[in-house]
Amino acid sequence: MGGCVEIGGDGLPFAPFSTALRALRRRLPDELAGAARGQEEELARLLPELGDSGAPGGGGRPDEEDMARLFELTARLLERVAADRAVVLVLEDLHWADASTRHLIAYLFRTLRTGRLVVLATYRSDDIHRRHPLRPLLAELDRLRTVRRLQLGRFTRDEAGRQIAGILAREPDPLQIDEIFARSDGNAFFVEELAVAAHEGSRTGLTDSLRDLLLVRVEALPESAQRVARIVAEGGSTVEHRLLAAVAGLGEDDLIEALRAAVNAHILLPAPDGYRFRHSLVREAVGDDLLPGERSRLNRRYAEALDADPTLVPAADRVLRLASHWYHAHDPAKALPAVLDASVEARRRHAYSEQLRLLERAMELWDAAPDDVRAGLRPVDRAEVHPPPRPERHEDPSGGRDPATTPPRYLDLMAEAAVAGRLCGERERAMKITKRALRLLEGEPEAGADAAGRDPRRAAWFWTQRSLLVQAQGRGDGRRELGIAQELVRGLPPSEVHAEVLAMAANWSMLHSPGPGAVTAAERAVEYARMVGAEEIELNARLTLGGLMVDAGHIEAGLAEMFRVREVVVAQPRSAVVARSHVNLPSSLEGVGRSEDALGILREGIELTRRMGLPESEAWVWGNIADSLVSLGRWDEAVEAADRAGAPGRGPAPRGDAALQRAVVGLARGERTEAARFLAEARAAYGTHDPMPQHSLPLATLTVALAAAEGRVPDARAELARVLDAGLPPGTQRHAWRLLLAAAETEADARALPAAEQGRAEALERLAGAAKTLTTGAPVWAAHEKWVRAELHRAHGRDTPDHWSEAVTAFECLERPYELARVRHRLAGALLATGGDDERARATELLRLARGVADHLGARPLAEAVGLLVRRARLTLGREAGPAAGPGPAAGPAEALRLTGREREVLRLVADGRTNRQIAEELFISPKTASVHVSHILAKLGVSGRGEAAAVAHRLALFPAERLTSGSTE
Repeated sequence: MGGCVEIGGDGLPFAPFSTALRALRRRLPDELAGAARGQEEELARLLPELGDSGAPGGGGRPDEEDMARLFELTARLLERVAADRAVVLVLEDLHWADASTRHLIAYLFRTLRTGRLVVLATYRSDDIHRRHPLRPLLAELDRLRTVRRLQLGRFTRDEAGRQIAGILAREPDPLQIDEIFARSDGNAFFVEELAVAAHEGSRTGLTDSLRDLLLVRVEALPESAQRVARIVAEGGSTVEHRLLAAVAGLGEDDLIEALRAAVNAHILLPAPDGYRFRHSLVREAVGDDLLPGERSRLNRRYAEALDADPTLVPAADRVLRLASHWYHAHDPAKALPAVLDASVEARRRHAYSEQLRLLERAMELWDAAPDDVRAGLRPVDRAEVHPPPRPERHEDPSGGRDPATTPPRYLDLMAEAAVAGRLCGERERAMKITKRALRLLEGEPEAGADAAGRDPRRAAWFWTQRSLLVQAQGRGDGRRELGIAQELVRGLPPSEVHAEVLAMAANWSMLHSPGPGAVTAAERAVEYARMVGAEEIELNARLTLGGLMVDAGHIEAGLAEMFRVREVVVAQPRSAVVARSHVNLPSSLEGVGRSEDALGILREGIELTRRMGLPESEAWVWGNIADSLVSLGRWDEAVEAADRAGAPGRGPAPRGDAALQRAVVGLARGERTEAARFLAEARAAYGTHDPMPQHSLPLATLTVALAAAEGRVPDARAELARVLDAGLPPGTQRHAWRLLLAAAETEADARALPAAEQGRAEALERLAGAAKTLTTGAPVWAAHEKWVRAELHRAHGRDTPDHWSEAVTAFECLERPYELARVRHRLAGALLATGGDDERARATELLRLARGVADHLGARPLAEAVGLLVRRARLTLGREAGPAAGPGPAAGPAEALRLTGREREVLRLVADGRTNRQIAEELFISPKTASVHVSHILAKLGVSGRGEAAAVAHRLALFPAERLTSGSTE
């Protein structure tokens, strides 16, 4: 490997070849000496270590002949060295190559014919301007069939992330990847420099070496082009030509000439109607190099130009750009109104991170702005339900201030900033703002803030924000903060703040202590919000009420209420409600076994939360997607969704949910070590500060199941006893049934273990008693009840095929392939225990179906259990288990898959995109029967969904002579 070296206007002659041959001599000294034998004197012009090169032209030959002979000897030397080994000659930085090096490269590419030799040459395309001497060589080499040019594009974000991980020797924070990728534009060298700088503590700035490297090409431009580059650097990512002309103050010809120089030097790039820097980091370096007064002056000229002619930039960008220029011009009187106008525009676009940054600037400017400027600001943009300030002594106490005409106060900016920070995931910044606001309201004035005085409604509102932030940060359950808010509004006239406090209290009760009291609180919140005309608060309270109704067993009424709320928020997007509607509604659907319906709404939720700039809500949605995909048997997709939910930077609850789903899949696949690790991660993420049944019960279920899988029956019993001693909260049956099932399986599997006999009777008695307290109002709950009852019979040694048939029948109507496979395995075991031929045939079919699902999901413990039962009963599974093939035509695909005639008809309609209801109408059967047939088909095909079944049907050409029409999919 050798690289060209820049010295003055041209490179050092033959520098890359000298370096490469020197490295080759160190690696293969004897081979190189043999290849150069007899020609050392002439080859010493490239590698002096070979001998004395003598005086140029000393032999009487013209210099041209000397050069041609050197080129020929170099080619033969490389061919000899590469005769019996592969040699890669790497020549770097050809943009600095001298004329002699370029000529030798051209000669080698044209004459090398033998040997296992690859010549790899690199150059930086950004440095190849139109008159660069390398351009003719590149054009010549492009015509050679033996030469291939590879354009190396810039790194993608994922590639940059992998590079940063390699540099830091750890997985970087996704936010750090985003920042470095945006600043580097995917340039690998810039990525490395920025990653090293961040690692060494210079997170936001540039290292001196990198800044000098970036500026050296700019400083080589003519003075007029440098001036234009400095102006463009302060104008934003792209500067329109008309705006640039207005700020630069140059004549049109002079401006064009300066721009042409910057473009030809690859500093600037033409963009639609303007110009931008080719590399964002160069723009950053040029901007950093400006003197403070120079930067202020340039920004003032930009701002004045935009004020004078708003058409210089697109209307959609003007407000935000004007705010930036006036702020950097250090003119508070102009900057404060502009920044507040821009914050309104950012909020309208759901750009909450940008809104937060602008509001923080507004708070910074507040004290420096003249009083008359503050008095003439835009009316207050009330954040959610933040109340207007209380009336002054001389104002009408009944009406307070009119929000439509009242200019904002410092607390109004803090309220908007707190909400923006919470919505964009900047919880720490939002918490600091909220604490400052509460100090002001308690009579502790701060610099830059106007006096606030005591205002109970405002204080209550900020305490509700603090409650939300405490929970989001994982620092508590928020109950204390919410209680303070409730005390502050107690006895005050009706208000939106009071309605908000009631709605939040109802939601807190739903999550922490569900039951009749929570339902009553939700109903009261709905009525109160309706009374004061707070529509968004009413919608939020209705979501809470609907979820509580579902958990209480009023499933259809509760879901109907939640669907009505969703319709409203989708038609009129409201960030305060839309996220909850696309988290809570799918969660309720999943809880009653309607996973496919939940998944459709969750996919919509991803799009909505991204569009509305709600990253924390998006994390919740991804967690629910993982939950539904696990139920549907799409485990690989579930793992991907869980990874998105638990990405670094997410809140503790989404990270806990993600780890929980990874633990569920890991345990089902027999990866006990991984499952234990993820269980510990989930437990740590949830913590002990904010206990909720929706967290504690799944954690307990996994703890019991993992202990049972590892043979720790006493530990499993202890965990169950701990939960039952505390009591199963009402409305938690979606989680409680799974816990009881895990415990019942543990006892059934340990029935023959003498060591587990002690405490066994008590555990079974408590299990049976707990099962009687849970409702079975949803099909999935009823299916689990039958499964638990069958396991309890198995624990007593009294299970029969009838017990397991009920469970199988119940699960055949559900979207739960893994659970169905497990109960089929149990039913097969019960059938084989009876010993009849018919029972053996039926058990064989059940085990074949169960094994197919286990293999498809990678559920190793289930597959091993099926295999063990097959071996003990001396059964044969697979296609060979069917009737022996006799003479005659080979069986078709449908027969090979052992599809019945009815199943073939159903599959044809599934492949045509029909829903279960449409299939039922077509075949004159009930939708439930159609659903059972579809479940059988999915199991026989070894797939987990209707789409995959349709794909198999088309791939195997099961219906080649039948015309399929496009129908709707379910």
